[in-house]
Amino acid sequence: MEKIKMKTPLVEMDGDEMTRVLWKMIKEKLILPFVDLNTEYYDLGLLSRNASRDRVTVDAANATKKYGVAVKCATITPNKQRMEEYPELTEMWKSPNGTIRSILDGTVFRAPILINSIKPVVKNWEKPITIARHAYGDVYKSIDMYTSEPGECTLTFRGDSGEEKTLSVQKVDGGAVWQAAHNKDSSIRSFARACFQYAIDTRQDLWFSTKDTIAKVYDGRFKAIFDEEFETYKPQFDALGITYFYTLIDDAVARVIRSNGGFIWACKNYDGDVMSDMVSTAFGSLAMMTSVLVSPDGKYEYEAAHGTVTRHYYRYLKGERTSTNPVATIFAWSGALKKRGELDALPELSAFGENLEAATLDTLEAGIMTKDLTGLVEDGISVREVYSEEFLDEIAKRLAARLG
Repeated sequence: MEKIKMKTPLVEMDGDEMTRVLWKMIKEKLILPFVDLNTEYYDLGLLSRNASRDRVTVDAANATKKYGVAVKCATITPNKQRMEEYPELTEMWKSPNGTIRSILDGTVFRAPILINSIKPVVKNWEKPITIARHAYGDVYKSIDMYTSEPGECTLTFRGDSGEEKTLSVQKVDGGAVWQAAHNKDSSIRSFARACFQYAIDTRQDLWFSTKDTIAKVYDGRFKAIFDEEFETYKPQFDALGITYFYTLIDDAVARVIRSNGGFIWACKNYDGDVMSDMVSTAFGSLAMMTSVLVSPDGKYEYEAAHGTVTRHYYRYLKGERTSTNPVATIFAWSGALKKRGELDALPELSAFGENLEAATLDTLEAGIMTKDLTGLVEDGISVREVYSEEFLDEIAKRLAARLG
């Protein structure tokens, strides 16, 4: 068959460790045989980021603003242990995801990928729960320090007008750690608008939760801005019969567990990071979750929201075969190709993305799956555990059949 042509490049962000290995396999087995792939490539592997002093991450984010659609592989955010593993590192570089989200000022929407043979751990969850995660600020843009002696820490703001405000953070009698975080009204408003619009587009109820009883000013500002912005969207919510409500994060957790699913749960940055992992794991696996960053001006970055699967990577380096689940990475590619086709008026490219997802689900429903999923399948259903390469080959066969 003739390969599907593309008009505009995708921004392709390569990553680290086992997911980087799978990234190449997915392209070779599932995309390049069928699509005349056009990408602007950025290597966001840790050593490449180190060599460029992380300029490559900024360039990739700006390219996404230029072309409108990106697909990203999982990447390492180094900690002390990683600094020891990678002695070439000159700095403990910040999260590339945090950098990209900050530049795009977007909101991350994450939802589980469901198959019939795996039921949620929470038995009353009948429909997917979508996590809307704010993608700017808080702990991801915070600064911190350690002090070893008694003293007092203060927080000072100096306005351009000359206004100055100072608060005493704490007086301590010995060693202490300190952290300062921030967020911006403009980013919170973008977050609120993205959540309300996504709820309208998908016709789902929207929940929003923070802890404004404790962080009265910080989290209270989030709540106030959401309330203000909702007035614009309320008529559309009413017309569609969907609802918006705010509650404390601890109450939201209890409500989510008791719910049947089928709604959007909007969370601040760190809350969304944690809760999306909880939701995806309860539905099956971290590797069974879609994740897309949407900016206020309609730019999209699709990614796999899990880590780089370090343990499997070290086995791979020893020459061992691994049964690593590539589904989230496949759906990152399919999501990006579908959106590129939609924006460029290429229905055949969008249809390819749909067929890629369907072929993946067909393979799973046939009981052919990686090791992380086999133990989750309902009793009485036959499964065959396969290595990653075999799994991708099975998908490729079903994809070719679907494409005729």
